[in-house]
Amino acid sequence: MERAYRVTTAEERAVLQSRGCYAEDWNRVLVSDDFDTKQLRNVRFEGSVTVGSKSRISDSTISNYEIGCECVIDDVLRMECRHASAFGEGVAVAAVNENGGRTALIYRDITSQIAYLMTMMRNRPEMVARLISLVEERAKERTATIGKVGDNSSIMGARFIREVLIEDNCTIEGASHLENGTVGSHAHVGIDVRAKNFIIDNYARVDGASSLERAFVGENTHVDNGFTAIDTLMFANCHFENGEAASVFAGPFTVSHHKSSLLIAGIFSFFNAGSGTNQSNHLFKSGAVHQSVHLRGSKFGSSAYVMSPAIEGPYTVILGRHTRHHDTQDMPYSYLIEEGGQSVLMPALSLRSYGTVRDIEKWKARDKRTLKRDNICFEEFNPYITGKMLRGVDTLTRMLEDNPEAKSYNYNRTIIKATMAERGIKLYNSAVVASLGAMLEGGDYRRQRVDNSEWIDVAGEYMPLSVVEHIISDIVTKSLSLEQVAERFNAMMTNYKDMAAAYAYNLVCGLLGHEPEEVELNEIIASSRNVRSSMREVTEADRMRDAGFDMMVGYGYDYRDEEEQKRDFLGSR
Repeated sequence: MERAYRVTTAEERAVLQSRGCYAEDWNRVLVSDDFDTKQLRNVRFEGSVTVGSKSRISDSTISNYEIGCECVIDDVLRMECRHASAFGEGVAVAAVNENGGRTALIYRDITSQIAYLMTMMRNRPEMVARLISLVEERAKERTATIGKVGDNSSIMGARFIREVLIEDNCTIEGASHLENGTVGSHAHVGIDVRAKNFIIDNYARVDGASSLERAFVGENTHVDNGFTAIDTLMFANCHFENGEAASVFAGPFTVSHHKSSLLIAGIFSFFNAGSGTNQSNHLFKSGAVHQSVHLRGSKFGSSAYVMSPAIEGPYTVILGRHTRHHDTQDMPYSYLIEEGGQSVLMPALSLRSYGTVRDIEKWKARDKRTLKRDNICFEEFNPYITGKMLRGVDTLTRMLEDNPEAKSYNYNRTIIKATMAERGIKLYNSAVVASLGAMLEGGDYRRQRVDNSEWIDVAGEYMPLSVVEHIISDIVTKSLSLEQVAERFNAMMTNYKDMAAAYAYNLVCGLLGHEPEEVELNEIIASSRNVRSSMREVTEADRMRDAGFDMMVGYGYDYRDEEEQKRDFLGSR
């Protein structure tokens, strides 16, 4: 709906001046038709300013801004648009590689999937160049000399706000310095926050003297308690406090709570950083040229350390110091521990841990997205992990067959003990059976045709690599727009379950050597259910050990009677 604005009358200007208001040129100050002089007190207007219906401004300086309807602006030292700005769009963020080799250009609607193509697919330079060009064009189109504050937004106690686009229903309270950025709808920016060259997405929260520089903060992501992020992409549902991120691609649900924790030069996803987590991204020879990849669900124990380059398989628990540049990407659900200065890998051991089950279940429960621009697959049993487990079985089996007398094996600069290799094969095989049935049950394999190519995790979305390559090709040859690229990923998300079922069906055909009859498929599904039930019994037993009476130390300590201690223990769980 078109809004009507007008200049103030002479009578209104006299009243406003008596209320401490000043304008360089009152003819460049526009107000709504229903304007009341009581809306303004002690306000200095510079350049062109528009005041929306029922908005109240006091004790502030406003320069070249359009204020929406029903806003509250109070005690803002200076809110100004001094020159043309794209409000954070087109800012170059040197994620993953500190030297800029994987730089992404951010924009208001960027998704984790499109950012992944820009940063992690540098072997497709024409596609990367096309995406960067599209973002540059978009930034140019959105460049303006007037800033905006959306309807129903509140800005109070802020010091400097320069070239910042503030959308509807935002709250900015006590921010120290915001420059060249966008604050998305329903976002909150709090006390002493400093941010420059940034975009904050809807429902995100940046608070507690945190600092952003060249950063994207995704939907429902929280940054708090003095966290510092430089050249960092943080996508949906991340949570960062106290520590530091530098040149980080933080996929959905990346979490770092603790002081002295450093995330640097890497890609993270569904990741949890223990206290004192640390990494090094250069070897003091060639500079900060290296990177690490911590695949979905990996987590660091307290004071864990990894020297880049390195990569861990999905759902790996990292304990201790690791400096030998391990590559365990095809050994998911593992423990990577330091033992005598060496990296010891325990394949598949996390499949027996209730912690893994809890992690997978909690992410879906904690998903607070409304827009859901970032596509996220939550399925525990999926083609991506299944493919890795199958490769893990092949590798471990080959190790044992080639040297059956060995007590341990060297694997990509880690050590796998023979007993752990044998256990890993059994655990992986059971999990593959569980996965096949779950995927066949979850969708209709007849609705989709998929090849047998490897699946990858595109920053939260499971997809066949061949399909990703097809999208990459179309970006270049069909000149897809940014919106069309996002739509391609959305379409894959819609078809995911059927495609996963088709993957499972093709895999079963390969294992059996023929296309299975319906009765055979039903047997596979029934067997899968039994295996999943057995796996849950194991993880539930692990949970009971963790929450059993053997862990009752310190509960009910005021009582010597064991039953009283138990009651206190049970009452606090």
